[in-house]
Amino acid sequence: MTSIFGTGEISTSDEYRHEIPGFIRVHKDGRCERFVGTKKTPAGSNPSTGVQSKDVIISPETNLSARIFVPKTADTGRKLPLMVYFHGGGFVIETTVSPVYNRAVDRLTAELNVITVSVDYRLAPEYQAPTQHNDSWEAINWVASQGGHDPWLNKFADFNEVFFAGDSAGANIAHNMALRVGLSPVDGINLTGIILLHPYFGGSDPIGSELGEHKQLKKFTDQFWNIANSSSSGLDDPLFNPGKETNLAGLGCSKILLAVAEKDSFRDRGLYYKELMDKSGWSGKLEMIESKGEDHAFFLFDNSCESACTLYTRVCTFINDSNNN
Repeated sequence: MTSIFGTGEISTSDEYRHEIPGFIRVHKDGRCERFVGTKKTPAGSNPSTGVQSKDVIISPETNLSARIFVPKTADTGRKLPLMVYFHGGGFVIETTVSPVYNRAVDRLTAELNVITVSVDYRLAPEYQAPTQHNDSWEAINWVASQGGHDPWLNKFADFNEVFFAGDSAGANIAHNMALRVGLSPVDGINLTGIILLHPYFGGSDPIGSELGEHKQLKKFTDQFWNIANSSSSGLDDPLFNPGKETNLAGLGCSKILLAVAEKDSFRDRGLYYKELMDKSGWSGKLEMIESKGEDHAFFLFDNSCESACTLYTRVCTFINDSNNN
């Protein structure tokens, strides 16, 4: 499968403040053009999966919102695990309601048999990091407060079985939200585990394939974080480089499922994350699955292929094992 980042070529144009060809262009006056993830899929009922969805406003002041997904099995009298999902897109593109994420989260909700709250955080560069993480934290606290308020969450969700999940930049957010829960537990939810699908982590010093076949691609993908984060911490900000985080042992959950893909330029960052967690003193359990022959976030674009089905089955087992413990 061809990388979603194409050739990884870096723009040298002097016409714009920033440009990542095929993804985003930032003009010198601050105006942004996004070339992917701008279409919107309305909420509603999906007859092919039986999943129903609706949109909710979390903060009218910032326009922070989420889309809630409920599977067809929800009205059986047994409350279902609650998954808070954070979409990918390098912090600068895509939304919860874009076709690729509406379709992917709908499918995940059906396959995993969970209630899903998919968070539509604000994007960079208009809103610089850590806005994306802060919006996600606000959304988590909103979810915790909705046990007796939102009809769907009140009726169908088990707040004692909560998972944070995401792909790429969303997996980065899920990890950082678990760190925040460790520091400041959220009343009303019990964070059981996090599901990190091809996490977007990095650092100023290249590792593994970043020193060789993915050297140019690292320069290309680093641009997304550099656009999102204008602070002096750069690529070694602990939000982006978990190797610079001093509190990994305080991660606020007992389980991690880490998914990597064989051909993904971020694979070695995932393996490094596993190494860091193993050495951190964190008392939980980390499980890992690798998708052979696949590239970054392949399941977003072909969610019925054999590798995607294998991945869904593993995530489902991860969640159900938690329910049975």
